Amino acid sequence: MGRAPESAPAVGAAPSSSSSFSVPPRAPVYLRLEPAREPMASSEEDGAGNGSVEEKESGKKAHRRRGAVTTAWLIFYNIAMTAGWLVLAIAMARFYLENGTHKGIYKSIQKTLKFFQTFALLEIVHCAVVHTSVLVTGVQVSSRIFMVWFITHSIKQIQNEESVILFLVVWTVTEITRYSFYTFNMLNHLPYFIKWARYNFFIILYPVGVVGELLTIYAALPYVKRSGMFSVRLPNKYNVSFDYYYFLLIVMASYVPMFPQLYFHMLRQRRKVLHGEVIVEKDD
Repeated sequence: MGRAPESAPAVGAAPSSSSSFSVPPRAPVYLRLEPAREPMASSEEDGAGNGSVEEKESGKKAHRRRGAVTTAWLIFYNIAMTAGWLVLAIAMARFYLENGTHKGIYKSIQKTLKFFQTFALLEIVHCAVVHTSVLVTGVQVSSRIFMVWFITHSIKQIQNEESVILFLVVWTVTEITRYSFYTFNMLNHLPYFIKWARYNFFIILYPVGVVGELLTIYAALPYVKRSGMFSVRLPNKYNVSFDYYYFLLIVMASYVPMFPQLYFHMLRQRRKVLHGEVIVEKDD
């Protein structure tokens, strides 16, 4: 979720006033802007390449700047995360085919889900070695951690809600696509289908995933209010109070300003990566 290039300087001297002819302007030249490469998995703020010679050379230079050990680690990380989410996808599909119901899916895959989603906290650390927004990465990773540990893990009564399966399916498809994109991009062998999927699937998956998360939090509200979980009441020695129920309401309200920003950011990235042509006027 293109920069307008500057016009090229004139080439050669301008004709004198005594000259009987003038040099006609050149026709518009179409250029394709290649977005910056973002070969690690950390946020939606990334670019993609088309495998050109120039792009591969720039990718190799970037890898050398990061160092062989760092590059090897990032490749390993992305491969491991791709494999982890593939395991989750297979496990969910197998459970549903064997049992014919979504009830129990979360319980059957929760350990794997918690491991790989918590492992994603490393992506915030990765921001130190790649050009990625720490803020965007932090928001996205922390929101996932929150949904896994402080909603579905903590409130067992909602684990069989259809909304839980909804966002799990969306997360799984999104992450398999995203991590495989980063892996192939780092290896300079990015198939066009992976690139296309990375910048098209989110158009449907992102809003559907948000709906699933919001419905899950909404389903948790009655249990949170009744139990008073994670809440701190007065009086206490710290003289502070915290109501988890109202905190969840604030979290739900925060989706209103945040979702459009992230969604339109990805739309801009999509236009930049898949439709990056601009017209540049050049004078001779």
